[in-house]
Formats: sequence, structure tokens, C-alpha cells
Amino acid sequence: MQHDIVFSGFGGQGVLFAGQLLAYAAMDRGLYVTWIPSYGPEMRGGTANCTVVVADEEIGSPLVNHPMNVVAFNNPSVDKYEPLVTAGGLLIYNASLTARILTRPDIRGVPIHASEVAAELGNARLLNMVMLGALLQLSDVLPIEAIETALEGHMSTRRPELLALNCQALRRGMALANFASAIA
Repeated sequence: MQHDIVFSGFGGQGVLFAGQLLAYAAMDRGLYVTWIPSYGPEMRGGTANCTVVVADEEIGSPLVNHPMNVVAFNNPSVDKYEPLVTAGGLLIYNASLTARILTRPDIRGVPIHASEVAAELGNARLLNMVMLGALLQLSDVLPIEAIETALEGHMSTRRPELLALNCQALRRGMALANFASAIA
């Protein structure tokens, strides 16, 4: 088993944290993992992306030219990664910030209104957990319990008051993905 995932968006959307959390959860489960962040010099608003590879055997290369899974937080990320997704792959995109229709019929595109859900939950910064929850629902990379355990183990010391809200955002993302894939 090997999963490669690209998370992409603007700096400040939690793109790198979503990928890092997935990597931590996979490591905690004893899987092989690579996490490669990439970001511009800006603190917020510049481009940010990361590539996560999760496998049950050694990973030959952490570089992924044509990812099987892309989680795009904004329109420029959809523009950049739609042509690169492997045929038969998955592109989950934040429909709240994407104003176009996907053009490739050979990939599975799933729109998630993640920004609206994060706002409903009272914190726009939950966007990343909503999108990660959607990925968990639409792929078999890891179960949600692994992510929740990683959140508790790796995040709760910094912001313990946000743990329950992050778990709620993950579950809302899963529900959104379930609904979006049912009508697609």
C-alpha cells in the first residue's frame, strides 16, 4: 500500500499542518512516511504546499510528479494540480474558493465547501481539518481515529482548547465528502 497526497493552498490556510498531521498519524501507526513542505517567502498569502507519502514498506522516493491525491484549498492550486493528477486520481477542492469546473474527465473531482463549514464552526482556520476530513472519507489512507489520536498527541499541548473543535471539523469534512461524492 502506498498513498501520495499533495496539499496545496495559500500560506495561513493550514496546508502544511494538515500534511504534517497526516504524516504524524501515519508514523504513530508504524507506517513509512515522507513529508516535504514547500512555501514562498511570505508569512501569509503566498503559496504553500506539501507532499505526503504514506506506505507500508520503504518509500523509494519522496518526490511525486503526478500525485494520486490532491487536496486543493484554493483556485490557483486547482489550476496548478488538475493537470498533474494521475489518471484515475482524486482531486478534492475547496469549492468556497474555486470558481471553475474541473475539465478532466479521467479524474475524480470532489467539491467541498470547506470555508463555509469552518466559518459555521466559528473559526476560519479550521479549513484545513475540514479538507483533511474529506480526504479521509474519500481515500483509505488512514482512519479518522488515527488523525484524532495524532491531534491529541502532537497538538494538544500547544492549543488544548482547540482539540474538540478540530475533531469536529474533521468529522464535518467527512460528512461533506460523503454527501458530495454521493451526488457527483
